[in-house]
Amino acid sequence: MAEGFAYVTGGASGIGREVVRMLVRNNIKVFITDRNLEGAQELVDELNKGKDKDSPVARCAYVDVADWNSQANAFSQAVADFGRIDYVYPIAGIGERRWIPIDPPASGFEAPDLTVLNVDLTGVLYTVALAVQQFRRQEPGKYGFRGKIGCVASVCGIYCVPTLPIYTASKHAVTGLVQGYGRYLPEEKITCNAVCPNVVRTNITTGAFYDNLDKEKLLTPIHGVVDVFENLLGPADTSGECFEVGPNYDTQGAVPRKLAEPLDRETDKVLDALYQRARVHHQH
Repeated sequence: MAEGFAYVTGGASGIGREVVRMLVRNNIKVFITDRNLEGAQELVDELNKGKDKDSPVARCAYVDVADWNSQANAFSQAVADFGRIDYVYPIAGIGERRWIPIDPPASGFEAPDLTVLNVDLTGVLYTVALAVQQFRRQEPGKYGFRGKIGCVASVCGIYCVPTLPIYTASKHAVTGLVQGYGRYLPEEKITCNAVCPNVVRTNITTGAFYDNLDKEKLLTPIHGVVDVFENLLGPADTSGECFEVGPNYDTQGAVPRKLAEPLDRETDKVLDALYQRARVHHQH
């Protein structure tokens, strides 16, 4: 069984809530953040029931992940409460919304609504930035890692859905971050991976949509997402992987998606040159 301390965004419901429960089952204390503070507190009360009041297994705080100060304040509180953070999960997210007006004004232009990008990408980058800064400050833990990051991306980060342009762009950016940065971070004894689930029943869209998919056995079981994160706890040294989890998880399992192959040998050499050239941005 693993142990340690974790920070989770979007932990009050859906995937985040089930990840929190899994972490507590693995003897990991969790700091839960969410815009739904009431829901987060209910989960905290559930997890702490019957536990030592002087050493709760869960705490929580309000966070708007798209706001840097909101995240930084909560993360700082988590560090103050736990002393260190071993696991960080940027899970909070929202679904697609209309980003360009259907009926534009007769004159002038309206700014696009980039809320989805702000939450699903910028919010994740904020959480990852907090995690890496904290991990760099602390010594490796029991399993030899300074810390581990587990992101929730989406199949929209692997495939392209034409009617979900901003959500798809955001999730492609997250998978790109993980498959790129996640292959560098082990040099600093940090790992970073992502789960890319198909449609999981959460509160991101309508119940009717989920019900229709369920009738056709097209929903992805939430335990598939949780299983991947659980398998990455403790001594697991995997990093830079994006695991696709679909409706057939119980027979197919989680599938790590391969990186695009270089076009030719020259491209491969260029990519290596870029890697070496940019190392300066990550060195002390």
